[in-house]
Amino acid sequence: MNPLSELLAQRSYVRFLLARLSGLTANQMLMVAVAWHMYELTSSAWDLGLVGLFQFIPALLVTLPAGHVVDRFHRGRIYAVCMLVQALVAALLMGATQGQFASRELLFVVSVVLGTARAFQMPAQQALTPLLVPQRLLSRAVALSSSSVQVGVIAGPALGGLLFAYGALTVYAVCTALLLLAGVMTLFVHYSHRPPTQAPSFQSFVAGLVFVWRHKVLLGATTLDMFAVLLGGAVALLPIYARDILHVGPEGLGLLRAAPAAGALLMSLALTRWPLERRVGPRLLMAVAVFGLATVVFGMSSHFWLSVLALAVTGAADNISVVVRITVMQLETPDEMRGRVAAVNSIFIGASNQLGEFESGSVAAWTSPEFSAISGGVGTVLVACLWWRLFPGLARRDHLSPSRS
Repeated sequence: MNPLSELLAQRSYVRFLLARLSGLTANQMLMVAVAWHMYELTSSAWDLGLVGLFQFIPALLVTLPAGHVVDRFHRGRIYAVCMLVQALVAALLMGATQGQFASRELLFVVSVVLGTARAFQMPAQQALTPLLVPQRLLSRAVALSSSSVQVGVIAGPALGGLLFAYGALTVYAVCTALLLLAGVMTLFVHYSHRPPTQAPSFQSFVAGLVFVWRHKVLLGATTLDMFAVLLGGAVALLPIYARDILHVGPEGLGLLRAAPAAGALLMSLALTRWPLERRVGPRLLMAVAVFGLATVVFGMSSHFWLSVLALAVTGAADNISVVVRITVMQLETPDEMRGRVAAVNSIFIGASNQLGEFESGSVAAWTSPEFSAISGGVGTVLVACLWWRLFPGLARRDHLSPSRS
């Protein structure tokens, strides 16, 4: 049996893969709908940035406790609860739209709830995958999971943009159904859960932070991706580009949101077939620099298809970063620490998505959307160059496995 067939024979892994696909598709649809809904209500780049900020704040406050919870309780059930909470949010927005009481303030409140739910969701899903596959298949499992994630990220925005043409009510109804499906499917994911015997303490609470700080390769990889997302992420600007610069409406917004995922999907499929084996550190740093350059091209573009192509390149480059970073993190972290280390990774990466949206939106409000995107891309390239000097161990990393580098 070849490695890919062996991987697909892991039933719990496949169930979780499908649940993540359903949940992520719904989540991406929901984010497109909330962003477009907010811009329809206020026409404010500042408010679009605040949507990201209100997701970032609870993620920052809750993620470390979430990692502690993930290491102590069943990770599949934690993920299922996160899906069900987000389903309730989608149902609330559906009712608010139908009852015509959707407002700027309500969208801010649900952003806080979504940020809190994802603070638990991200470490749970990252720490669960290594328990569902043999270690020799982990690199391929991460790449295949990334492929399914990108399918959801492609389908979600594109479908959300198309459905929004029929009204926000339709988008929120489909999101509710898909999130409920993801929650139920995850309840059938099984693994041997062994609760820790040690009592909770302050040392165990901050153990993930200490572990990442002491492992400079992990610290370099996570902070590199954090700054790339923080500076180079132009997602918050896409409603502005779709309506005011490219003039393509909500349907075009869906395609713009899907473009990075399309590039990432192609790259993740390639990495599943031909996994990275050598010079993973230099390739990681070069991929982040390409991400920044493509962001500059997007910021300068006034042509829709050039913008789509530039965003697709950002997605392909980012996928290399994701696969290298997640695989190295899983291979270097003992299982009893994976939830807390994944939580730290979520602070650096997941929360920086929302903070990056706030940064992009606020800079766009003070200057212009074009300046926000271009300056962020330039900053990302400079960070990649600086990290080459600050983290020589990362720059010299040859293999994914620490024992082979």
